[in-house]
This record gives sequence, C-alpha cells and structure tokens, in this order.
Amino acid sequence: MKPQRSGDQSVGRKKQIGTPVGDEKQLGILDAAAAVFMKLGFAGASLDDVSDNYGGASKGIIYYHFRSKTSLFFAVQRRAMELTREAIAGIATGPGPARERLERMAVAHTLLMMEHLDYLRVAAQGLEMHLSGRTTEDERREIASITALRDGNEKLYLGVLNEGVKTGEFRRVNARVAVKPLLGALNWTSRWYHPRDGETSADRKKLAEEIGRFAVHAFLPERVLKSAP
Repeated sequence: MKPQRSGDQSVGRKKQIGTPVGDEKQLGILDAAAAVFMKLGFAGASLDDVSDNYGGASKGIIYYHFRSKTSLFFAVQRRAMELTREAIAGIATGPGPARERLERMAVAHTLLMMEHLDYLRVAAQGLEMHLSGRTTEDERREIASITALRDGNEKLYLGVLNEGVKTGEFRRVNARVAVKPLLGALNWTSRWYHPRDGETSADRKKLAEEIGRFAVHAFLPERVLKSAP
C-alpha cells in the first residue's frame, strides 16, 4: 500500500473530518499518538515515536491515515473534543433539575479526564502554543473547526448554568464569565491527576463525585450555603 504523501492532501483531508466510527486501526494510531504527545509534547514528538508506540508499525501506515505530524496532532485534539461531548451532551440536554445535571456533567467530565488522560492532557495544552505563527490555510481551518467543537462543549455548560440561574437553583451570576473558571477547574484535573497503584474504577468515581460537588457548590444561592451544616 502506497503511503500518503504530504503533497497529495485529498485522502488526508477527508480523514480529519471527524473520528471514524469502527476504524480500529485509525483509532489505534490516535491512541498511540495521544500517549506520545502527552509525554513528549508536539515539538518533541515524531512520527517515528508514534509508529514505535503503535507496535512498531511502519511510518507508511501512519502516513496513509495522516499526512503529517500536525494533522495527527489535530486529530488527537478533535477526538478529545468529541469524547468530551459524548460524555456530557446527553446529561446537559436530558431531564432533571439544572443543579443535578451540572453535577452529573462535572462527574462525567472528570471521569473522562482520568480514563482518557492522554487525550485530555494534550487537549489542555492547546493548539496554537505548539504551532508556529506561519500556518497554512488548511491548518487554520482545522484550528477553527476544533475551536468550534470546544466552544460547543462550553455552550452545553452555559445552557445548564443559565437555566439554573433562571430557576433559582443557582445564584445570579454572569454565566458567560462563570463558565470559564468552572471549565478551568474541571480541565485542570488533567494536569494534577496521576493514576495510583491499585487504583480502582470505584476510587476514580469517588474522586470525580467530590469534584462534581465542588463544582456545583460554587453556584449555590447564599441561603443554601448558610443553611448547610
């Protein structure tokens, strides 16, 4: 099979529009790349490192799916945003009080961080800081697309916050401002969290629930806080 060349972008470009469902090989490459980017950073990583982490596969296989290290980095970022949406969207738009949904979203978001730490830590690093100021039109389009996914996830939180303020479940805050430190606190989990020896899924769930309660506590009305034991 002939490797995909950087000058021929037709196949590579199609491979970047969303993460394919059921393409185990491409998802395996993304998993390997996420681990490498998390460990070495964008600048320090190479496609050789990714192929080595992907069971020693040839770079030709990597090039067939991704035309460059940059396009692979974009794909890891995109998958992180997709995983986040999968974790929180159903809760955000589902039934139940806003306070309950916000806490469940925070728990699901935090669990995702711990269970897909490599993807979410790479996503927390951001895009622009790893790329030079000289980007191509295709790269700028990819950055805009991934940023739109991130903004869409933020809007899910924003909608629940606004609803909670309207119903009186949350104190009156500027939700567009308040959502920033909320997401900052949740996403910071990817920076400080490290799996412990012997850690179980129950341990992770307990930790996520503590963080979820902390997130909601910041928005409770003062009368609720004063009456709390």
